[in-house]
This record gives sequence, structure tokens and C-alpha cells, in this order.
Amino acid sequence: QVQLVESGGGLVQAGGSLRLSCAASGRAFSSYAMGWLRQAPGKEREFVAAINENGGRIYYSDSVKGRFTISRDNTKNTVYLQMNSLKPEDTAVYFCAGSSTFYKVTTLHVYDYWGQGTQVTVSS
Repeated sequence: QVQLVESGGGLVQAGGSLRLSCAASGRAFSSYAMGWLRQAPGKEREFVAAINENGGRIYYSDSVKGRFTISRDNTKNTVYLQMNSLKPEDTAVYFCAGSSTFYKVTTLHVYDYWGQGTQVTVSS
């Protein structure tokens, strides 16, 4: 089992920045690909970004590419999401999730473990 706990969400004005963290405990964190996904009110959960086990491969959704940066520190069992130039449409609950494979990591069903989520609200 892997337990994931997100932190760093909050309220920010448009154009601002936030850094989300996801701390993992349990089985070997460094053996998992990690992703960030989000769910806005009334919408389906969607992929945001993912990073493979050693950080050498990264994917972003088109909506956040160039504004968000995913990274991980396997010595701290933590994955991060740096969010810059935030927009009101980025408002959502952000989840981190772990997958035993990087294959099709942009799809939700590959993720085995999920955190509880952290709220990000961007005001206009």
C-alpha cells in the first residue's frame, strides 16, 4: 500500500503561483510513476501532469503546458507541482496519484493509489 497526502492548495489571484506537494509513505515510492490530476466542480476528473519513476520522462496536458512543472524527490518520497500564471479555470481539487506503470499515464484508470486532494481556487 502507498499512502499519499497532498498539501499546498489555497486561494490565489489570477496570475499568481502555488506549489503543491504530495508526500508518500508505504511501499517504495521510487518504483511508482506519479501523476497530478484535478477535478473542477461539475466536471470529470482530468489529467494534469505525470512523471516517471526516475524523473526522466514527463507529460503535461495541453492546458497547463508551459505554466506548470512537475518534479519529484525520491529521497524525500515527495512529488511536486509548481503552478505559475494561474487562471480561474485552474480552480479545482488537485489529486496526486501513483501508478505502477508509465504506460498510458495520462488516463485515470492506470493509477493504483490516490490522495484525498487539495483545493486550489484562483480568483479573477
